[in-house]
Amino acid sequence: MIRLYRLQDLAPGQILNRDPAAQPEVEAAVDAIIAQVRARGDDALRDYALRFDGAKLDALEVTPAEMEQALEQVDPAFLDILRQAAANIEAFHRRQLPQGFVITREDGVVLGQKYTPVARAGVYVPGGTAAYPSTVLMDVIPARVAGVPEILMTTPPGPDGRVAPAILAAASVAGVTHIYKAGGAQAIAALAYGTRTIPAVDKIVGPGNVYVAAAKRRVFGQVGIDMVAGPSEILVLADGGCDPAWVAADLLSQAEHDRLASPVLVTDSEALARAVQMQVEEQLAVLPRAAIARASIEANGKIILCDNLDQGVEVCNTIAPEHLELCVADPFALLGRIRNAGSIFLGRHVPEALGDYFAGPNHTLPTGGTARFSSPLGVEDFVKRSSFIYYTPDALAAAKDQVAGFAMQEGLAAHARSVTIRFAEEGGGAQ
Repeated sequence: MIRLYRLQDLAPGQILNRDPAAQPEVEAAVDAIIAQVRARGDDALRDYALRFDGAKLDALEVTPAEMEQALEQVDPAFLDILRQAAANIEAFHRRQLPQGFVITREDGVVLGQKYTPVARAGVYVPGGTAAYPSTVLMDVIPARVAGVPEILMTTPPGPDGRVAPAILAAASVAGVTHIYKAGGAQAIAALAYGTRTIPAVDKIVGPGNVYVAAAKRRVFGQVGIDMVAGPSEILVLADGGCDPAWVAADLLSQAEHDRLASPVLVTDSEALARAVQMQVEEQLAVLPRAAIARASIEANGKIILCDNLDQGVEVCNTIAPEHLELCVADPFALLGRIRNAGSIFLGRHVPEALGDYFAGPNHTLPTGGTARFSSPLGVEDFVKRSSFIYYTPDALAAAKDQVAGFAMQEGLAAHARSVTIRFAEEGGGAQ
């Protein structure tokens, strides 16, 4: 049964309930995989596909024929849902497009900022026991909206050497440029360093297991990454007017993801808390992924009972959850007080699953408390910001003494001379 705590009985570490312990065996395995991919390229990828996925691959890249076959196999009704979801996601992310600016001063100085998309992005899509076409849409569409010319996708093949049709259908709808059959840390290494078949990218995005997360951490610096994602999290802040069956269903929607997922209810109503405990048990009994969900509930699930919703808001900000549902009578009254959350779901008719699939905001979100300082995946993740400066000779002359004085204060005489030499007779050169 999901455990019930009173806030005053919990230490700060118990509120967060996150285990930061390192996994040296994972790090060592990932280092070995990366070294093999760098040394042996495609051959290493094929060997790992056979070892980890049970797939004997002749070719790593998904062919046009495989794409056509996948589109024929997918239910037309689901294709229509994919297209509707993609339209919602694109419309939301188009509002994120950053705008450059130019400042022109009277003395002829021009200052500005410009945005440029990365040349090549790599999207990792988990596979194996489950296929997540929603991840394809959420990670690819912002890159396309940003103007990335090449979007490469890697995903593990099944034992038959094929990629799940739903994944390929989503890739077609989203606008992926190339798709490769590679999973795990080996796929991250291939995207970071390149192989004969898979070109190196500038940015890698997408969720994955602990090996994928460790590999992304290792290759950061060689390439950019979106984040190092951890297990899924949901925090439901609910008042006594909520239906306990709805709250329990929302908690279980994340618990069924992963045994390490963290489902948390914060409430000021003991009656609701007790009713949710019972509902979680009832719904677990009929859940297809009950074993996974129960492990999550028992290891990481909790109900935190507060004296009032003001305390509840502060608990939310302390936990900084990936998903935060404000299941209260007036969620907009609390919205401005939420400082730390990946995605916020407002009201009793906005289950987290709405954001997972269809509404439009991104579902690749900061986990592990990183919502304190990071943001959901978006268009900004696929663009670079550059500033630019233009000075006329007269404008530089007006500023030369200040610039040179600043440089000399820092003991950098060559910096100072790079300005003053342009006005010294012995400097020569263009005027």
